[in-house]
Amino acid sequence: MGPYSEDKQFQRAVAIQRLLENNPDLDPQYKNVWQKHLLNLANNETTYNYRVKHIYSQMRKGPLVEWAE
Repeated sequence: MGPYSEDKQFQRAVAIQRLLENNPDLDPQYKNVWQKHLLNLANNETTYNYRVKHIYSQMRKGPLVEWAE
């Protein structure tokens, strides 16, 4: 995740909208997922920064993979 960019958020919205428009046979479950992503795009820097902080504050330090012996 990089710094907030209105241009990048607009590009994401356009890409998702294009996906939805160009795939009329998309399974309704997948269509709902992408519509939700479209609606949930951060539309200002404050919201974006809050989400980034929340995501990284939930991460635990340690190995990504635990090996069972």
